[in-house]
Amino acid sequence: MLCRLVPSIWLRFSCDTPSVWRDDGTTGLGDGSRTEKDSLRVAAMGEVDHLNAFVGSILCHAEVPAHIRPLLEDVQHELFDLGAELCIPGSTRISEEHVVRLENQLDAINEHLGRLQDFILPGGTVAAAQAHLARTACRNAERALLALSRQDATVNAPLRRYLNRLSDFLFVVARELNRSAGTSDVLWIQRKAQTSGNA
Repeated sequence: MLCRLVPSIWLRFSCDTPSVWRDDGTTGLGDGSRTEKDSLRVAAMGEVDHLNAFVGSILCHAEVPAHIRPLLEDVQHELFDLGAELCIPGSTRISEEHVVRLENQLDAINEHLGRLQDFILPGGTVAAAQAHLARTACRNAERALLALSRQDATVNAPLRRYLNRLSDFLFVVARELNRSAGTSDVLWIQRKAQTSGNA
C-alpha cells in the first residue's frame, strides 16, 4: 500500500514488491492509474520535485540561521506532500492552514528587513543566490500547476495559493540570508543605453 501513497519513483527501491519497469512513455500515479510522462499532471509533479531539490540545496549551507532552517525544512515536507497530492488525484494534503502559516512566517521575516527602495538582483551569499533559484523554480511550479488546474477542475485551490505565497517567502528568505551573513542585497543599477554609430 505504501507504494500507492507517494510518487512511485521515490519509493521504487524501498518497496517490498518487485519493481516493474515500463518504457512506453507512461508512468503510474498513486491511485493505480497510468498517465503519459509528458502530461500536465506529471509536468507539475516534476516542477514541484525540482523546487524541493533547490530548497534542499539551501539547507546544505551551514550559515543558514537557526530561525530560518526549520522553516525551510517544513517547506520541504510540505512540498513532498504537495507532490503526493498531485500524484493521487482527488486527495487533499495541503490546506488553507498551510497558506496562512506561510503568510505569517513571511511577514515575521520581513519585519527584520529594511524597506526595499530599489530592485535587487539574485546574489549575495551562495545560500541567498540558491534561495533565488528556488524562488524562480517555484514560479515554474506555479505555472505548471495552473495549467493543470485549467484542465482538471478537481485540483485543490490551496495548492496554487501555497506556491504563490512560497515564491514570496523564498524572496524574503534570500534577503534574510544575506542580512544574517552581513552581506548587502545586490542592487540593480540602471545602465546607460548604448548607442550605435559615431558619436
